[in-house]
Amino acid sequence: MSSINWFNVALWSLVGTWVLVVGTLLLMYWQTRQAQSLNSANAVMNLRERFDSTRMRAARRHLADRLLRQQHQDIASVEVATFFELVGTLTHRKILDPDLVWEAFGTWVESYYWWLRNPLDLIGQLRTNLSDPLLYHEFEWLYHRLLELDRRHLGDRAPMSRDPGNDAKAVLTRETTLESI
Repeated sequence: MSSINWFNVALWSLVGTWVLVVGTLLLMYWQTRQAQSLNSANAVMNLRERFDSTRMRAARRHLADRLLRQQHQDIASVEVATFFELVGTLTHRKILDPDLVWEAFGTWVESYYWWLRNPLDLIGQLRTNLSDPLLYHEFEWLYHRLLELDRRHLGDRAPMSRDPGNDAKAVLTRETTLESI
């Protein structure tokens, strides 16, 4: 007749319970990460639809035209910069995945930001005129973050003598020809 070693049974029950708890926590963590990724992707796709809306295309066309003509006093709408401020805020707070934002908006963020800061610093002027040193600070953060991602993703394939002004001008020139959809 064999006797049951209750200590071993209790020990193995305890170990099994902890393995189950840790496994469940790991699975929940993985599921949460997957849900965050999916939510980020959906949010970026929704923002992209908004970016391509008729209203935003008109705002982009207007701003690009005024920036290229250096008609800074005629810039009536700040909708494009405000849109990128929102994208920057959501990315900075880790709601949006930076790589998805880079893929979806990188070219536009870099181009519009460059032209809003060069040859005349319109963002700086707005900050001074409105006494708000944080105006468009998330847009600025996004610009620098996307430049980092450019370097990381492009690596050796990055153009050696890249001229951000010419690149931005080409993008904004295309923006001036946007049609309403």
